[in-house]
Amino acid sequence: MEYKLKKIYNELTKLYPEARCGLEYRTAFELLVATILSSQCTDKKVNRITNELFKVANTPEQILELGREGLIKYIKSAGLYHNKSKNILKSCEILLNEYGGEVPKTRKNLEKLPGVGRKTANVVLANAFNIPAFAVDTHVFRVANRLGISKGNTALEVEKELTEKIPEEYWGIFHHLLIYHGRNICKARKPECKTCSLYINCDNPVD
Repeated sequence: MEYKLKKIYNELTKLYPEARCGLEYRTAFELLVATILSSQCTDKKVNRITNELFKVANTPEQILELGREGLIKYIKSAGLYHNKSKNILKSCEILLNEYGGEVPKTRKNLEKLPGVGRKTANVVLANAFNIPAFAVDTHVFRVANRLGISKGNTALEVEKELTEKIPEEYWGIFHHLLIYHGRNICKARKPECKTCSLYINCDNPVD
């Protein structure tokens, strides 16, 4: 890992020793559902939703038994619930019909599921299966570009740059560290640059 990246990594690990996936899950399927729900919704809200949902349904079969109205009752506060419920139910059907009810372990097959894009697939691969993958959400995109460790204009470009520069064994933790910093210090609006310990390493300070 290049010198600047190593310095940033070391500082972030000091700041956020607890950095990990913010979604609560026990199985790959629970993480898949939670990640679909997390689109334009905070992890805290998703965790409140899934804490109740997974008590009654945490397998593809059980979710399908709930039906659309039954599922919406639990996920309505996540926003975009019409599309999310439709995607979750259709994904459950595909999992049962094509994968024996198991969540596939390849990005290609994960992205065949409704509501699952590259970021969601990478989250599932890295966290549920410990398969090297680097998910780029809005926090990772913003922080990486501000720090100057990426100059990509799209999430895919940022992912490509970071995975070329960062060794595979660091992908998962680096992803979480950038998210934590984006939520706590390097915020989209009013980033706390003056108190940021990475200010000296930042290529694009906001103030």
